[in-house]
Amino acid sequence: MKLPARDAIIPPDKLRDYLLSPTHPDGRAKAEYLGRLGYFQDTFLQLEVDFREQVLCRDAQPVRASLYGQKYEILGPLTGPNGSTGWVRTIWIILTGETAPRLVTLIPAEKP
Repeated sequence: MKLPARDAIIPPDKLRDYLLSPTHPDGRAKAEYLGRLGYFQDTFLQLEVDFREQVLCRDAQPVRASLYGQKYEILGPLTGPNGSTGWVRTIWIILTGETAPRLVTLIPAEKP
């Protein structure tokens, strides 16, 4: 199934202060990986655009329901602003009673 890219909630602070932060305890390895693709804190909006255009166009697999809603995983390539491509696993949640997917996290992945 495809998650609705247009309706997806991708908080700017999750991109800038977590996934692209070289000092965040949990995000710094992700920031290093994404930096190799050309994504940095000062250009975090490009990552949002690319999530909508390159990631959310792929099939999402349900992974588990939680107390808060249903989580989904999308695995696929992400081509960054510098032209480099890496594989990413993104996790999304649709909260109970809602229809818009929300970004939970990104995990660097290996090409299957």
